[in-house]
Parts: sequence; C-alpha cells; structure tokens
Amino acid sequence: MYVQRMKKIFKANPNKVVLQYLDVGRPDRIKNIVDRINLLTKGEIREKLAEYKKDFGPRHQFFNDILLENYSNIKNFITAPEKLSDEKKLLLGAYFSKEYSIEAASLFNPSIVQHPDQSLLKTGLLRFILSLRATGEGHISSIEFRSGVIDENNEVHFDSESRFSTLPKKDTNRKFSKKFLIDNMQSVKEDFISKFPESFTISEAENVCESLNGNEASKYSLEVQEVRDLLDSNYQIEFPETTQISERVIFPSSKSESHGMEDVRFVRFTEDDNSIKYFGTYTAYNGNSFRTQLIETLDFKEFKIHTLKGKGIQDKGMAIFPRKVKGKYVITSRQGGENLYIMYSDDLYNWEKFELLKTPEEPWQYIQIGNCGSPIETEKGWLLITHAVGAFRRYTMGAILLDLDNPSKILGSLKKPLLEPNEEEREGYVPNVLYSCGSLVHNGDLIIPYAMSDSATGFARVDLTKLLNEITNEN
Repeated sequence: MYVQRMKKIFKANPNKVVLQYLDVGRPDRIKNIVDRINLLTKGEIREKLAEYKKDFGPRHQFFNDILLENYSNIKNFITAPEKLSDEKKLLLGAYFSKEYSIEAASLFNPSIVQHPDQSLLKTGLLRFILSLRATGEGHISSIEFRSGVIDENNEVHFDSESRFSTLPKKDTNRKFSKKFLIDNMQSVKEDFISKFPESFTISEAENVCESLNGNEASKYSLEVQEVRDLLDSNYQIEFPETTQISERVIFPSSKSESHGMEDVRFVRFTEDDNSIKYFGTYTAYNGNSFRTQLIETLDFKEFKIHTLKGKGIQDKGMAIFPRKVKGKYVITSRQGGENLYIMYSDDLYNWEKFELLKTPEEPWQYIQIGNCGSPIETEKGWLLITHAVGAFRRYTMGAILLDLDNPSKILGSLKKPLLEPNEEEREGYVPNVLYSCGSLVHNGDLIIPYAMSDSATGFARVDLTKLLNEITNEN
C-alpha cells in the first residue's frame, strides 16, 4: 500500500523553557537563603534584580508575576513579609525559581484533532491542533500543543511559534462535594464522609483530615490517603487568554503524575445533543506506578483533569471513541500488556467490564498490540490505527476495521504493517519505534502524525478508500 511520508519533521528544541518554583527542600535551607538575601542593601537588591531581569526576563512571559508567585511559596518563612519592598519580593522569587527545558530529551507521540475554531477558512482547508509529549530533565513528560492548517492538497502547514512557553494557573479554590467523594472513592464509610461539609476546598478537606484524633486517624488512614489523592489528582487549570496554543504547556501538577503525563490521546467527542467536547486519556506516572487519567476541554485554554476508576483501568493506551455507541461510551485499550480490548460504560469515569477484541496474530505483532489513538468513523466502519511490537522490540503501525453498530466485531485487519520505521526513522532515544496517539481524515486522506524512535515527530498520509479496501480485501 502506498503511504506517503511528508517532509515536515518536529524535533526537540532545548530553547523551550518554562519558569518553575525551585524547591530546595528543608525549611532550614529556605531560611538560610532568605537570611543571606537580607544582608543585601537596597542598592544591591536593585542592582541584582536589574541584572536578572535583563538576563532572564526576555525568555518568559509574565516574568514578574511568576517571580512573585514563587516568592509566595516561601513567604511563611519571612519575618514581617508585609514590610518587604516589591523589589525584594521579586529578588526572593528569583532565588526560588528555576528554568526547565521541557523538550531537552525529546518531542514525540503526537495526536491530532480538528481545531474548535474553523472560522475564516477557505473551502477544502482544515485547522488542527496537534498535541505532543515533551520530555525534559529527569525524563519528566509534559503536554505541548501546535496548531496549523491542512490545505486542499493535504499538505500540513504549521502556525508560527513564539519562543515562549507558559504554564497554566491551577484553581486552588476549586470546590468539591460529598457526592464527589462517594462517587469516586473505592470504599465509602458513611461515618467518615459525614465529617466533611457539603462543599469544601482542598484546604478545608485537609483541616478535616488533620482534625481526626489518634484512634480515628488510625481507623481512617486509608480513607484519608485516598481523599488526599483524589483532591490532588482532580484539578482545573487555565492559561492566560493572550497565550498562543504553541506556548501552552501542561506540566505535571499532582503527585500521581509527578514523573510524567505520557502519551495523551485527544479525541473530538460529539455529545448526544451534538455539542463538541475534547477528551484526552493519558498515563499518569509517579515514578513507581502508573494509571490512566482524563483531560477535558472545550477550547484548549481551560482544562479539567479527572481520575478514572474501575477494573478496566489497569493498563496503558486507552482511547475514547468519538461518540457514544448505542448510548454507551466506548474505549479501546490494552490489557495484560499484550492484547487489545474494548470496554463499554454508561459512566465516562467508571470502567468495570472489558472484553477481548484482538490478540497478536501476525509475526510483527507477537509481542503486543494496542491502539494508536481513537477510532475514526467511516462509512465502512470504525477505522482503528494500531501499534504492534515484534522481534527486537520493533514498533510498527497497522489498522483494523470495526463494525459501526457493534465495535466488538472486527470486519477486517491489515496483514502487513501500514507504517514501519525506515533507516532514517529507526535511530533515536528508543530505536526501531514508530508510534502515534491519534490521526484524522481530510479530503479523502488519512493524516497520520507519528513519533520516530521516541525522538522526533513526522507525518504521513494514505488514501482512505485504498486503505479501507485493503483492510476488507475489496481491491
């Protein structure tokens, strides 16, 4: 089958840096740094601040705001903070800041969706958003975005990028409810839940947990741990209105994902009332264990992050179908490390049952198979791009076709890989790997963004009709 690779390739750019809080650890270290800065005169403070602004200021948007926010993290270690000048607050913030290169290691595992804004485009053009896994120091993965247009000839054109990268604001005053705890905890003890008010913030919930006496603290230790994890892992973030899509970086914000937000699979989801929402499943990794979590957004400016629960949330690579099928949400995922499964649920956040969809059958699949993003609805069925691992841990991409009304039924599958690493693509951080987290169809072609050996990102396209005919043996 003819697959055409495009010329556009994204490579990691170490110049993409964000400004983060520098956690030096022990309170005595914080106090020592503050004491040293207190030795500086007003003139020295002004001089050092001017030097740092000249050196670091042009590299970051909202520079002063970030310094003041980082200063606020150590404010409690300062005697009479209300007496500090703005310049001294900024200088303290500078000493408790660090730059982090989000793409220092790699930029890979893309997914592509239709942009929510398709206005002012000529006929035959499609505006898109591309999500990417960026990996930096410590192999911590975050989520980045790019935008652009696919033209009438199915050539991919990207919008210009600024040199800035910006982190979102986290809503620390988000309200939770008793119902949220009841719906999301693994085991609910009414006497424990009754201790919480009907509505509460994280800090108010923490006050409840801290107020437990010795016997209660021991009795409810597991529940306290679960509540803290739930409230930490379910959060909302928002980017400034003025930021470009390519400047927005979703960096790990909870303990459950502290070592990475990996391989997000975004899908443009059509609700029952025909409204549109974007969902993204991703792997949250804390350095010891992982779990699948969910991102929701309407505009790629405000995001809600949710935990998922159920027996089906056991492995990686979960991808949501772009609409309900017979009134149920549907997910395809890998289970047990090697087989492709399908799951149905009335509740987007709870997945209990799963059934086997496909096992490795071809030699290039013998290690494992999984999806490469959400299925695409076509007239002939649900087109699911898959990944497969064979000898020498070689990752290739395949395709299967599922029945529109019964996605558990496979109508056909490719007997040979759709896309496999060539000589230029096989070298990288993880050799011999081609991988994608989501494709789309435009003007009769399947547009596939794909990662090359966990290092860079390229694009390919294939005629959709030819692909479907190949899958169903209708050539």
